[in-house]
Amino acid sequence: MKNLKIFTVPLLMCGILSIQNSWAQTTYSLEQLTDVALKSNRGLAIKQWQIEERKAKVKEDEIKRLPAVNLSSTYQYNFNLAEITIPAGTIGTIPLSATNQVLLPNQDESFTVGKKSNYNIGVSAYQPLSQQAKIKTGIEASKLETVVSEKEKQKITLQIKHGIEQLYFGTLIAQKQLEEAQAKLELAHTRMKDVENALEAGKTLDVNKVGLLANIADEEQNILKLNFQIQNYKSDIAKLAGLESENFNLESSLPLLVGLPNVEELKTELSANPDLQLANLSKNKAELGIKAAKLSERPDLGLIAGYAFQSGNPLAPANNPFVGINLKWNIQDLYANKQTQKQRAFQLKQAQENIDYTKQQLSYEIDKAYRKALQSKSLIEVAEKALKYRQEELKLQTDKQAAGMNLKTDLLSTKVLVAKAEADVYAAKMSYLIAVSDLDVLIGK
Repeated sequence: MKNLKIFTVPLLMCGILSIQNSWAQTTYSLEQLTDVALKSNRGLAIKQWQIEERKAKVKEDEIKRLPAVNLSSTYQYNFNLAEITIPAGTIGTIPLSATNQVLLPNQDESFTVGKKSNYNIGVSAYQPLSQQAKIKTGIEASKLETVVSEKEKQKITLQIKHGIEQLYFGTLIAQKQLEEAQAKLELAHTRMKDVENALEAGKTLDVNKVGLLANIADEEQNILKLNFQIQNYKSDIAKLAGLESENFNLESSLPLLVGLPNVEELKTELSANPDLQLANLSKNKAELGIKAAKLSERPDLGLIAGYAFQSGNPLAPANNPFVGINLKWNIQDLYANKQTQKQRAFQLKQAQENIDYTKQQLSYEIDKAYRKALQSKSLIEVAEKALKYRQEELKLQTDKQAAGMNLKTDLLSTKVLVAKAEADVYAAKMSYLIAVSDLDVLIGK
């Protein structure tokens, strides 16, 4: 009954894995997953729309350099109209004789001024003159915001690529470790069978069986943990790549291991790092802010021209074209802008400090990733050497097995060691690729 329980769990796990594998219909390479993730990622789509918004803002600001044209129209109904009274004799008198003079007008005359229905239509255009430099600065600031959004999109792209690579390589390492764990479990079962045969023959103690049962349970637990780890990795890949199903396979072939350039050469390529570029753009924004604050001290001087038509008021011309100069100057701005300029100057100092800090941190990160790559490269050489010897040992054990000179457990023990050596080589190569990927991200590749 105990033996039944021992074999039931592995068989059940194998059944579950076989069902999952039957559902998996697609095998993805690293490049395919990266392409899918970049095409379906919502964050990138949002950032692209933000870029389009910034471009529209630039066009809006460019329109401000042109004359501002206003159309206006008014209708007014007057319930009461004004009256003008001309007293008699206001104009003068006409002497008909020495005793007879006629007043002009000869009596008080009253006149109603205007009409109850009044309306006017007008068009005016204002061309700013003194503010052209400030408007140009605003356009430059809007273009800078567009570049900032583009760099943020580039940063997100690199983060997605790097995230896919980390999860992809992590999944492959876990799968290789799973193969090693399965080989250990097979060895434990074989040893268990040998102990059972020995028990039946009275050649061993039951305590050995208990120890083997514990080993089997440990390996089953390890396999379960690795399966959970692979499942979690695939779930994260599906989420990042926008895949609907987590039932997919990964190509297990390793990409070509590229060589490492000199660490100082890598540091010279830091200018392409998105974080450093964003820091430089923050400095440029602060400089434009200072320039705009200084230009705000200028008065607003511009030309104005237009045409007006009105009906209902006889005291004003019906048709009235006009042209003139408009001047506005807020004296308070002369004092307020001094404080604004100080704020922008402090922002500029912050931006410069941020650039220096970002460069320092990136230099540290490059040294760290480069050191990790060198360590992984050294591990690859040692692990490959160990794998070579283990494979030679496996060949010897296989020959002995064919000649009947060893036990099946001896052969399985060697296979476990070979599987471990293969997993070590695989993990070392994956660690090297991850370190190289870290370096690529740091230099903006």
